[in-house]
Amino acid sequence: MIIKGLLKDDRGFALIITIMIISLIVPMTLEFNNSTLLYKVSSAHLKDGNVAASAAKSGYNFALALLYADASSSDFDSLHEQWADKVVLDSGAASMFEDAKCKVIVVDHSGRININSLIDEEGVPNTAQIFMLRRFLESEEFELEEEVVGDIVNSILDWIDPDDDVTEEQGYGAENSYYQGLREPYACNNATFGTLDELLLVKGITREIFSRIARYLTIFGDGMININTADMLVIRSLSDGIDNETARAIIEYRNEEKNDLSDIGWYQNVQGTGDASLDDLITISSTYFEIISTGLKGAAEKTVRVMVEREDQDELRVLSWKTG
Repeated sequence: MIIKGLLKDDRGFALIITIMIISLIVPMTLEFNNSTLLYKVSSAHLKDGNVAASAAKSGYNFALALLYADASSSDFDSLHEQWADKVVLDSGAASMFEDAKCKVIVVDHSGRININSLIDEEGVPNTAQIFMLRRFLESEEFELEEEVVGDIVNSILDWIDPDDDVTEEQGYGAENSYYQGLREPYACNNATFGTLDELLLVKGITREIFSRIARYLTIFGDGMININTADMLVIRSLSDGIDNETARAIIEYRNEEKNDLSDIGWYQNVQGTGDASLDDLITISSTYFEIISTGLKGAAEKTVRVMVEREDQDELRVLSWKTG
């Protein structure tokens, strides 16, 4: 009887050991399966990411080809040209993409206001450019008070001019003494903007203001605005003689493909522009372009943003390259 009890106890003990082993093996097996699945998914995402990145670069090269072709076909630039169209390339357009695709946008920065042009190469304020920026910031869409506009314009001037004298005409600027007195101090640049985001360091430019005005501004070019591609708010900023109605009429005129935009004086054909003198501020050709190409493969998305300078039909020079 004692022996049977011991055997019975051994079998119970063995059962307990077996259950414990199984309880360890099952989670380990599940974890292994999960790890294997995660590895497969990660590998697939990595592969898709590489394909998406390649598609984005292909879209960039496609945009370069469009800009090359455009430079050799005409002496002026407008939104009727092929580079100005939003392009989607997929497997039907390029077999190298497999089942990926890319979206390509070319943005003409020559149709934007260049904040670096507020002073000339010798550091002297450029009155025409200053007035244009002031008119732009005074646009009712931004809802900025005149005093705030004056402070912002002067602060931008002080940020890029070489001296340490605070500009106080129609507002108060800011030099090194102001920025050094902040809770987290930094130096006033006293040189041209290297990036547009640098505007966020300038007195008076909040993130909200920046988010509303950035798409109309640039740091590239000589300050001349391509009237064939500029936004309505930029066109309205060219002269006190251009109001909303006139700016809208200019846009409508250039949208008509039958109208010739190859002569810089075409805007004078629009009613209401008779008193506007724009010759010192406008051009009809573009030099600086931003190429935004986004590659898509599965859930992966890769974007390249490239600034290029087109000096002539034989040369396109990369100024900056960002990936994301």
